[in-house]
Amino acid sequence: MATNPFTRARSHRFDVLTVGAATRDVFIQSKKFKSVKNPHAPDGLDACFPLGAKIDLDAVTFETGGGATNAAVTFARFGMKTACAARIGKDPGGNEIITRLKRERVETSGLQSDPKLGTGYSLILVSGTGQRAILVFRGASRRLDARAIPWSRLRPEWIYLTSVAGDLKALTRIFSEVKKFHSHVAWNPGNAEIELGMKRLLPFLMQADILNVNREEAAALAEVAPRDLESILQRLGSVPRQALVVTDGRHGAYIASRGITWYAPALPGKRVNTTGAGDAFGSAFVAAAIKTGNIETGLRAGMLNAFGVITHMGAKAGILKRFPSHTDLRRVKVKKLA
Repeated sequence: MATNPFTRARSHRFDVLTVGAATRDVFIQSKKFKSVKNPHAPDGLDACFPLGAKIDLDAVTFETGGGATNAAVTFARFGMKTACAARIGKDPGGNEIITRLKRERVETSGLQSDPKLGTGYSLILVSGTGQRAILVFRGASRRLDARAIPWSRLRPEWIYLTSVAGDLKALTRIFSEVKKFHSHVAWNPGNAEIELGMKRLLPFLMQADILNVNREEAAALAEVAPRDLESILQRLGSVPRQALVVTDGRHGAYIASRGITWYAPALPGKRVNTTGAGDAFGSAFVAAAIKTGNIETGLRAGMLNAFGVITHMGAKAGILKRFPSHTDLRRVKVKKLA
C-alpha cells in the first residue's frame, strides 16, 4: 500500500490548526459602482463612485471572515478535527466569530481576546461581475501572539498558516513549534509576508510542506513578471517540501510537485463574489491531500470549493458542506502539463 506523503504516524490531538486573521465582514452590492479600466489595478479595473452622492445599495450581507476562520470551516466540514488560532476584540464582532466557529464544530481555545483593539473589520464593495474592493481595518488580528497559542494542548498534525501581518517573530515561533511537534505546514502568506521578499521568507518557505499563493504573489516572490508562469514554477516549484499551489483566478489553478505540474481550469458559472476563493481553494486542496494523498484529488476538491464560494455571497456561504463525492470530483478536468 502506497504511503500518503502528507501524513505522519505521530500522536496529535487535532488534525489541523488554522492560524491567522479573523474578521467581521460586510458585503455591499450596488449596480451604482462603476468600473474603470486601470492596467495597474490587480484585476485591471478600479471601482468608482461619486463623493458627495447618496448611493443606493442592492444588498448587504453580514458574515465572518479572515483566512484562519474561512479555512477552519472547510477543514471541519471535510471531517477533520480542527482548531483555530486568531486574535479578536472584546466586542460583538468577536463574539460572532466565536459563535460561528463553534457552530461549525471548530475548537476556539486558540482564539485570543485583545484588551484594547477591536475585532478586525472588512467592508467589501462588490460589483456586478463579482469583483470586489476591500476596505480593511486589521484591528486585533494584526497582533496575534504566537507564544500564547496553546500548542501543547492542541498538538496539531497540520498547521494551515495564513497571514500574520508580516510579523517575523510570530513566524519564527510558529515554525519552532512545527519542529517541536513534528507537524506539517501549509502556508498561504498574505501581502505583508510577500512584501518581506524571498530572502527573508526563504528559511520559512523551505520548512513548509505546501505553499499556496496566487499568480501575482508567486511572481513577486520569484521576482519575475506574472505572465512568465514557466519561470514562476521553475523558481518556486522546489521550495516547499511537497507542493506549490498557484491560483490564477478565473483562469484556474496550477499545482507543482516533484517535477510534475497539474492544471485545472475554473468551472463555468456566474461569479457573484471572489472574496474567500483563495482560502476555499487552498484549504480544500490541503484537506483532500491529507485525506487521500493524491495531488489530482486535491486540485479537484480545491476547484469545487472555490467555485462554491464565488457563486455565493460571503466567504463561508458557499463552502462545501462535506467532502466532495467521486462524481463531483470528476466535474473538474485536470491536465498534467509535465
